[in-house]
Amino acid sequence: MSELILLVADGDRRALRSIYQRESTRLFGIANAVLRDRDAAADAVHDAFVRIAARAGQYDQTRGVASAWLGAIVRYAALDIARARGREIPSDDPALGDSAIAPEAIELLDAKAEGARLRACLLTLEERIRNGILLAFVHGLSHAEVAAKLGEPLGTVKSWIRRGLLRLRECLA
Repeated sequence: MSELILLVADGDRRALRSIYQRESTRLFGIANAVLRDRDAAADAVHDAFVRIAARAGQYDQTRGVASAWLGAIVRYAALDIARARGREIPSDDPALGDSAIAPEAIELLDAKAEGARLRACLLTLEERIRNGILLAFVHGLSHAEVAAKLGEPLGTVKSWIRRGLLRLRECLA
């Protein structure tokens, strides 16, 4: 995937299309988890690919894996949409489009393996650090919202999340 991003940085549109074909389902899942709205998630994925095309030259292989970089771009695009429209509380009514789309069987197996690894690494973290990371990256809360929810100072929460992410990176490497 890193090679494709480098090709995109050089203006290769076929490489961007290849990234889209390989990653769009997973990235849509990330956006949908944040937004819980299929149409908004599709918009977030579109916005993210515009950003990927524009920022591919900023990707640094030494700072992390390509899939994490792509996921972060989609997550931030989804959060931008969520902030722009305000927080909505999704219902549990699947007829309203609030349910997640089931990934393909192969992708599901791959996601299970990656998920198991991530869960194992998360369990190595202290509970408060793990909770901060989950609130920020799974539930899409800002650092300030995490601090308020945990009843801790903002600087403390930022430090916990940063240290936790560094530990996760080491564990997943």
